[in-house]
Amino acid sequence: MENPAFQRHIKSFVLRQGHLTPSQKRAMDEGMPRWGIEYRPETLDLEQAFGRQAPKILEIGFGMGTATAEIAANNPQQDYLGAEVHSPGVGNLLKLISEQDISNLRLIRHDAVEVIDHMLADASLDGIHIFFPDPWHKKRHNKRRLIQGPLVAKLVKKLKPGGYLHAATDWEDYAVQILEVFSATPELANSADGYAPRPDYRPLTKFEQRGIRLGHGVWDIIFRRN
Repeated sequence: MENPAFQRHIKSFVLRQGHLTPSQKRAMDEGMPRWGIEYRPETLDLEQAFGRQAPKILEIGFGMGTATAEIAANNPQQDYLGAEVHSPGVGNLLKLISEQDISNLRLIRHDAVEVIDHMLADASLDGIHIFFPDPWHKKRHNKRRLIQGPLVAKLVKKLKPGGYLHAATDWEDYAVQILEVFSATPELANSADGYAPRPDYRPLTKFEQRGIRLGHGVWDIIFRRN
């Protein structure tokens, strides 16, 4: 049985105030009816949402969406569903979708955990991305980190056999925790011997490039469902 405390309190985000620029507001108004999916506590037909049969990848918390747009644009043979609560990020990604004419990306402006619980069928996803989740640096706050056993158990159920779960972080302590949590999940197998090399589909962000120049590490953890 799931831990009731975890079930009650876990969220995929920390609510922060964000100011929409005029262009982001316009992108939201014009883009959500086209590329947005309204949250409803009922199973989403992914093929109907994208209008085709293709591998489906979920991204949890895409931030400002720059990397997400690049991934979708560079991999047109796959469909990407992004879940994010922060309006400026949603508006910015909708703006990028319009500017770059990206057709294989849909957005849900809602807490990803509720999307996972109520909108995604079991064994419906070919992959899940969680890139640079909030590391909660202070040890006493580590329990607030997103990637913990109960969430990973939820995610595994949504993956098809052979589907992958890919997390990336620039905080070594969090990388160690993620590797431990994934390794402790019986249905998952590591795709590498420890940490994985960055796959070609995950672009380097400007922040990440700066960190690498300064000697900071970045860790990719990629497991597959048995």
